[in-house]
Amino acid sequence: MSGAWTLDDAERYLLGLELFGMRFGLDRMRRLMTTLDQPERRFDTVHVVGTNGKSSTVRMIAAILERHGLRAGAYLSPHLVSFTERVRIDDRDADPQAFAAAVQRAAHAAALVDRTQQGDDTVTQFEALTAAAFSELAARAVDVAVIEAGLGGRWDATNVLPSRVQVLTNVGLEHTRWLGPTVRDIAREKLAVVRDGATLVIGPDLHPDALDEAQLAAERHGAKLIQATAEPGVEVAAPGTFQRRNFALARTAAAAYLEIAGIPLDLAAVRAAAAAVLVPGRMQVVGHEPLTLLDGAHNPAGFDAIAESLPQLTAGRRLVAVLSVLDDKDAAEMLRALLPRCEQVVFTRNHSPRALPPATLASLARQLGGPPSELVSDPRAALARARELAGAGGVVLATGSIYLIADLLRPAGQRSASIL
Repeated sequence: MSGAWTLDDAERYLLGLELFGMRFGLDRMRRLMTTLDQPERRFDTVHVVGTNGKSSTVRMIAAILERHGLRAGAYLSPHLVSFTERVRIDDRDADPQAFAAAVQRAAHAAALVDRTQQGDDTVTQFEALTAAAFSELAARAVDVAVIEAGLGGRWDATNVLPSRVQVLTNVGLEHTRWLGPTVRDIAREKLAVVRDGATLVIGPDLHPDALDEAQLAAERHGAKLIQATAEPGVEVAAPGTFQRRNFALARTAAAAYLEIAGIPLDLAAVRAAAAAVLVPGRMQVVGHEPLTLLDGAHNPAGFDAIAESLPQLTAGRRLVAVLSVLDDKDAAEMLRALLPRCEQVVFTRNHSPRALPPATLASLARQLGGPPSELVSDPRAALARARELAGAGGVVLATGSIYLIADLLRPAGQRSASIL
């Protein structure tokens, strides 16, 4: 490709890197940053790690900081429809042409880095995407960027940041193949992002082992440790009890950064952010009569959070779920949390090759004593069928995988894009 890249060129390049998969280590990322003239050092950063709630918390922190007069950016993962969703500046997704230019810069840097590497130790998709994000955030002269870690923390590409505030949302058993078999192991990997003399903000309901690791990390680095409360103290527009906890954490993290920056916390700004932030793919309302919700929860903790929120959202109305789950998830625990709330379930298959067959999920649901179910392979057809079953006065919830939510939000006919 020659000349200025289009968004299609950028997405084609990023998708072409998928075959290299995930390889841990920060050497390639550090070389990328050096080649791009250290963009990650041209703005302050708040670094967010954890098992669940990271994207919501990132959006909420950025929204609070923006309403305090700062030019705030954010880096999120995954995306639902377009890679541009991953980079946000002034509460808007990246401009497609600007994003394409940033990916082109990152691709050029990656080519230079790859020439110095041994064998197939080449730049990965997430590294190139992260480099492009940091480059674009620097080019747009943000004051502060709120950065979501991809996987873990220690070897994640985002861990080249000299962050001033680190945020740990929560810790659950996920990605144990890479992060370790216990909550303590996983917490230790995530908390490897803590910097000397920084401020570490932690969620209100951490597992005791994760809390212990957070205290140890803070002591080791001489960092200030702050634990958020469960209640945000303001009305939160984003639906779900879990979003109130996320906003409480975001408020605490934003206050920690503002204190460092010498800016007093403005309660009116906090209220404005709480009233404005809605998170795509998290209890997202996409229809009425019946009320139709999409939620990207994809692990037992996420399903527990949904189950906790459902009574206030359904208010006793008939609930029909649309479910698709990947084969590396604890589907049994997920179903155990949600099935007792449902009148019926429609099992479907998302576009990931790792999606469990609908019949497998239906069999598991029967073993768990679940409600009546149907199998509809196509996600859109499954959602339409669930709406029929729920009736105008009911509620439909599609959940189980971010891939399913992407399938339902993507315009008909548009090719699926990576959501790694």
